[in-house]
Amino acid sequence: METASAISAPSLKRSLTLSDLILYGIIVIQPVAPMSVFGVLSDRGRGHVVTTLLIAMVAMLFTAFSYGRMARAYPSAGSAFTYVGQEINPAVGYITGWSMVMDYMLNPMICIIWCSQQAHVFAPGVPYAVWAVFFGAVFTGLNIQGIKTSARVNTVLAAGMGAVVAVFFIAAARYIFGNPHDGAAFFTRPFYDPQMWDMKSVLGATSIAVLSYIGFDGISTLSEEAENPRRNILLATVLTCLVIGILSAFEVYAAQLIWPASQPFPNSDTAFTYVAGRAWGPLFAIVGFTLLVANFGSGMGAQIGAARLLYGMGRSSALPKSFFGVVDAKRRVPRNNVIFVGAVALIGAFVLSYGLGAEMLNFGALIAFMGVNLAAFYRYHVREGGGSPVIPLVMTGLVIALVLVPYQNFAILGVAAIGLITLAVWTPPLAGFTICFFLWKNLSWKAWIVGGIWMIVGIAFGAWKTKGFKGTLINFDLPPDE
Repeated sequence: METASAISAPSLKRSLTLSDLILYGIIVIQPVAPMSVFGVLSDRGRGHVVTTLLIAMVAMLFTAFSYGRMARAYPSAGSAFTYVGQEINPAVGYITGWSMVMDYMLNPMICIIWCSQQAHVFAPGVPYAVWAVFFGAVFTGLNIQGIKTSARVNTVLAAGMGAVVAVFFIAAARYIFGNPHDGAAFFTRPFYDPQMWDMKSVLGATSIAVLSYIGFDGISTLSEEAENPRRNILLATVLTCLVIGILSAFEVYAAQLIWPASQPFPNSDTAFTYVAGRAWGPLFAIVGFTLLVANFGSGMGAQIGAARLLYGMGRSSALPKSFFGVVDAKRRVPRNNVIFVGAVALIGAFVLSYGLGAEMLNFGALIAFMGVNLAAFYRYHVREGGGSPVIPLVMTGLVIALVLVPYQNFAILGVAAIGLITLAVWTPPLAGFTICFFLWKNLSWKAWIVGGIWMIVGIAFGAWKTKGFKGTLINFDLPPDE
């Protein structure tokens, strides 16, 4: 018999509809998501930015499907660490969690780099180094003060970004149709340019394009506040990726028509602002300022997120508790961690380029995505579906092996494509795992070296801390706000 306290225990109100969840996802990812990374994608993919974003969208749709399904099983813990640790193995979950730490540490770093690059474009008389110190200090100072933006402010900012995107589309249409071009090939070249096409370059750029979708997994944390969460979390996660993917494709398609790949950018990191300025002069400042605000907000949020993650690790004694596990008594923020993350981000802003930072972030993100896809496979195909994992896993390994063989031809790639399509129909999570694996493999060697060192250090640390992964594993879930 239930007690009175159990009956009256408060719970979160289920008030978020499907459209609310999709709007939340778009706000988190941001309508201008591909603009910051446009120049890097264009350089790496030899001009095929729209193609890389669409390929990345396919991988993210499969992964979003897996995230949405796992949110049904764990409605109050939208974490890749939890999904993988519970469904596959705690040690594998630890590896996934450690890759997430890498993401959290790199996100504020690349935001400082981009903001500093754009500010330097606006005020070239001030050196990049000065801007980097300025933004690093501002991020850290505001977060130490406990300053946050409200949900309403974030919604207003997203609406403003949407308005800027709409104005850009109008200006782009006027520019494109108001200037001469060389017929139908002009409009198809952004998708496929036979003179510039290189499959390895396109796949390498696609690995970076994943950055435009980072954040969709946040929808899974709203399960307890969503109406009909078993249906709506899954639909919202997938539809958010689809909406962002289509919107992003239109944005970069217009940009490629305005600024062909054969013409170099004055600054690859801030390339989209130059594209916007070519479409209509005032948009150079408008788009530049909009992206500056977007990256500023992302950088601040990423820094406090990383600080909270380190606080959770410090509180559980995974890191020295005397430094990482304390909270400022007045403002209730993990001040030491905020300063630590800010210092690491500032150092990285002087060492890394924006493109390499994005690749390193995706190195960790793709490991987490592969882990979630595997967790969804084991949960729904093996445990609940009662199927054997052997044949699907063997087919997955075969598809990967066929693509990795040194000497390829159309017959081998055709067999691999048939295998991938079979996986997509039979066990979608393994198709998502396979595509994410190929994107992960095509990251640059620099990202692989740094990411590999990070993972080796993390695995060694975990093995030492848990005496060979036999003790209590480190928890990588973000602690709740206090």
